[in-house]
Amino acid sequence: MAQIPGQENKEKTTALKDLLSRIDLDELMKKDEPPLNFPKTLEEFEYAFNEQGRLRHTTTGEAYVFNAREDLHRWNQKRYEALGEIITHYVYQLLETKCNLTKEIVPVDATEEEPRSFIYMSADAMSNPAKLLVLIQGCGVVRAGQWARRLIINQDLDSGTQIPFITRAQEEGYSVMVLNPNENHLEVERPAKPTALPSPEASDEPAEKRERKDDRESKKRRDFYEKYRNPQKESETEQIPIRENGSPEEHVLYAWDHFVSKAAARNVFVVAHSYGGLSLVELLIQREAQVKNRVCAVAMTDSIHNIWHQDASKSIQEWLQQHCRNWVSSPEPLDTPVEPMLSDCPRVSAGTERHELTSWRSFNSIFQFFSEALQSGEEETSNTVTTRSSHRTKPDHDHNHNDL
Repeated sequence: MAQIPGQENKEKTTALKDLLSRIDLDELMKKDEPPLNFPKTLEEFEYAFNEQGRLRHTTTGEAYVFNAREDLHRWNQKRYEALGEIITHYVYQLLETKCNLTKEIVPVDATEEEPRSFIYMSADAMSNPAKLLVLIQGCGVVRAGQWARRLIINQDLDSGTQIPFITRAQEEGYSVMVLNPNENHLEVERPAKPTALPSPEASDEPAEKRERKDDRESKKRRDFYEKYRNPQKESETEQIPIRENGSPEEHVLYAWDHFVSKAAARNVFVVAHSYGGLSLVELLIQREAQVKNRVCAVAMTDSIHNIWHQDASKSIQEWLQQHCRNWVSSPEPLDTPVEPMLSDCPRVSAGTERHELTSWRSFNSIFQFFSEALQSGEEETSNTVTTRSSHRTKPDHDHNHNDL
């Protein structure tokens, strides 16, 4: 017997409605979500970093457990985010105490009333005449001094922070600037909007009765959504942009104009991870001559820049070919050449398929790349000086010969 078109779907809908009618939503919600109130310090979280820089529970010695409460993903995620904020400030402390870096406020002329951000600098960042290392992280929740929050929490400080890069650079005579491209706005709580009263002409019912009815209906809807869609209502916030630093690209440009370009270093070196590579290319587009004149080499780690979408000129593409290298996520051994998708900078394997690990895995290769770039630049300068000197000497020799 042929089935009437649409009958099968109708039967499925009826069966689904029947199933839903037998589900006791109140029973499902008996397991209420715990309050979203989390510790404010690592000690209160009962976690600490051990001598190997690994985050461990102070009692059990176990690594961080994301699913602290089963079937409460939102609560677990909020707990993870709260820990992440503590980690951010912990890394700031390490930058100041272990690396001896200091904060520099941006904008440089910010008033006390306006939103502000900051970068970190070594004491000789503006005065070191030789080498300056600039670190640019990717996008997201990470802040100054971090490559990946996930690695800091689940692996160790070395792989997830920029601290090994900073200490190695300082040992090799670099000054250091740590940019903070994701600190773009101040988040403030939005004031509650006043509830608009219904118009007296909206109904023939007495105003008092209508208001009571509207309040009951509104409360019923509000209670339903609060309970089943959002167990705990979070305060609404609004974002106030930081002047001239409202995006990662703006921040990198601002840091260049007010700090990097004014530094004494003859040779600037950059490590740019993920979105940081895109911001660096954007800086090149905006300040091409300055960057080419000052930057000796750029190490990108799994950069997401795109020379076509960013409309990079042919001269910028040629410069990237000569002065940049991109360590990309790949199963190939470290430093194995990888076929480029676009004709920009040479790509080599970072020795890992994990995007967030590319900076750490290519750590030694990056400093070797910088050393070779510096040596090559010094040889080129020396050859140029020698050539100019010989050109000046030759006319003098000819002139003296003619005098004899």
